[in-house]
Formats: sequence, C-alpha cells, structure tokens
Amino acid sequence: MIKKTFSYIGIFFLNILSLLPTPLLYFFAAVLYYPLYYIVGYRKKVVRKNLTNSFPNKSIEEIITIEKAYYKHFARLILETIKMASISQSELTKRVKFNNLELVEEQVKNNQSILACTGHYCNWEWGMLALSKAISPQNYVIYKPLHNELFDSWFYKMRTKFGNRFIAMRQTLRTLASTRNELTMFCFANDQTPAGNEIQYWLPFLNQETPVLLGLEKIAKQTNRPVIYFKMKHIKTGYYEVDCETVCLDPSKTAEHQITDISFNILENMINDNPAYWLWSHRRWKHNKH
Repeated sequence: MIKKTFSYIGIFFLNILSLLPTPLLYFFAAVLYYPLYYIVGYRKKVVRKNLTNSFPNKSIEEIITIEKAYYKHFARLILETIKMASISQSELTKRVKFNNLELVEEQVKNNQSILACTGHYCNWEWGMLALSKAISPQNYVIYKPLHNELFDSWFYKMRTKFGNRFIAMRQTLRTLASTRNELTMFCFANDQTPAGNEIQYWLPFLNQETPVLLGLEKIAKQTNRPVIYFKMKHIKTGYYEVDCETVCLDPSKTAEHQITDISFNILENMINDNPAYWLWSHRRWKHNKH
C-alpha cells in the first residue's frame, strides 16, 4: 500500500513536470547532468567499462569525453521521456522528422505488412511515438513491461496516445496471428539482452562477443515480411531525424542469422559515428560466452 501511494505521488509530480515548457525542461536537464555524473555517478562503472571495452583503441581522455557527452544526453533523455505525458502531436512532429518513409509505403501499396527494428539510440521513445502518425499501417511496438504496474500503466498510456499499440514480448506471436489479415508493422528494439538461458546466438558487436535476440529474424522467416531499420540521429538539442534503411525484402532468401547480423551492423555503424547517444548505462554484456 505504501509503495502504491508513493507511485501515485511520483506519477502526479511527473505529470506536473511534463507541463513545463520544453526549453525549461532542457535547462533542468543541463543542471541534472552534474549530480547525475559527478555526485550520484549513476552506473558510472558500467558506462566506463562498456565504453572501454567497446573502443579499445581510444585513450582514457577520449573515453571520458564520450562518457560526459553520454550523461548529458541521458539527462535530456530523462526529461524528454517525462515530456511525453503532455507533448502535443504538432510539437512532436516538429521535433522528430522521418526521411524516406516511402520504403514503408511501397510495401503497403503492395498489400504487404512489415517488420521494423531499431535500437536504444537517441530518443527511441519519441521516435516510436512520432511514427504512429507518420505511417499508414497500424504500428505494434514490442516491449518489456515494467515490474511496477502503476508506472508501467503510466508509460503505456504515454506511448500509445497517438495510436501505437504496445505488445508485451510474450504476446508477440499471438498478436501476429490475430492481425494476420490486417496491414501492420511490428517494431522491435533489437539490442536488448536475452536471458542467460535463452541465448541462442552470439555475434561480434563493438569489439565484444555479444548475445542477441533472434525473435525478429525468426518471425521474418516465418512470415516473409520485409524488414526495415529505423536509424535515428541527433540533430540538435530536442530535434531528431530518422532514416529508413532496408534490411531485407525477402527473408525467405536470407541465410541463417543474416537479418540479425545486418541489423546489428547498422546499429554498430551508428554508434561508431556518434557514440554518445546509445544506452551505455545498460548492462549489455553481463553474460560471458565461455
């Protein structure tokens, strides 16, 4: 009961905070960076280890520069996520621009449903929220529910307010089956870490042997739906662009793990180009291959 009460209070204040003007929220994000990095040091050891192992040829000075840039981005990401509770469709459309969405619409014209993937890069939450009004097929986003039911419900309401439908990972196949006669796009965040007992495939990613999920590839081969990657990039504070890139148009003709390899190669190139915007505080390499 006490936990639930604190959750209600927390959600109430987050909703109030989201009503503040966006420039003021970015001011708070700039202030938040200092305690987040210098005082609390949120997951600083995890971030430093991930960066050091991912970029073995970079000096410690270069690693620290990326590290500080990441925490500044992370502070903005926190406030941007809160802003989702009140952000209007018109403001979001100004802040997230999609390029070459004709790759999606060409498939729709051919009466073809689509699979899409992205990574935890830039502000993937804003990207998925904006996508719901940018494409014609119904968008289903596969996600992992939070343990706190009240906060999970709060996030679900924000994430779906413009028309997206969020599907818990365990319900993916059931939803695919129930919507097989509709034009849909199912979107996966392909860089999540599988549970230790579910690891089926490792690949070289950021100079490390990395366990990866195979759900997207398995579904692509079962349904033969084209796979498209949404590449998000940071333009300036509060503004992003998303480029569409084809992973494959005919999954039935791909080799085993080819779809997975291509999608992770796209993500790796994005990270190498601008490393500060990936989610480095996640314990991505908590499992060892040997």
